Amino acid sequence: MRNTVLSYLLLPLFASVSFSLSAAPATTPATSPAPVVASQQTDTRLDLNSADAGTLQSTLIGIGKTKAEAIVAYRQANGPFTSVDELLEIKGIGKALLDRNRDKLTVN
Repeated sequence: MRNTVLSYLLLPLFASVSFSLSAAPATTPATSPAPVVASQQTDTRLDLNSADAGTLQSTLIGIGKTKAEAIVAYRQANGPFTSVDELLEIKGIGKALLDRNRDKLTVN
């Protein structure tokens, strides 16, 4: 009987300790916190009117050497791009390829 009474008294005690430990805020390591640095929002998009073939090839998804050179040749033959959608005029560049790279491109 003594064991039963003791277990009824100790069980809530251990349960409350367990709950309080899990609800306690996590402690951070003794190292100093990392400083918060405000980053400037820079436009990292590639300008179709100034990029060379090597940059186009290395930056864009699905654009190899031939397509990159075709983009530069189209720009030289027809003048600067007026919109990103104008890439659809180049043989081998379709809507799916353009959509994959649209957020990386700009026309200035």
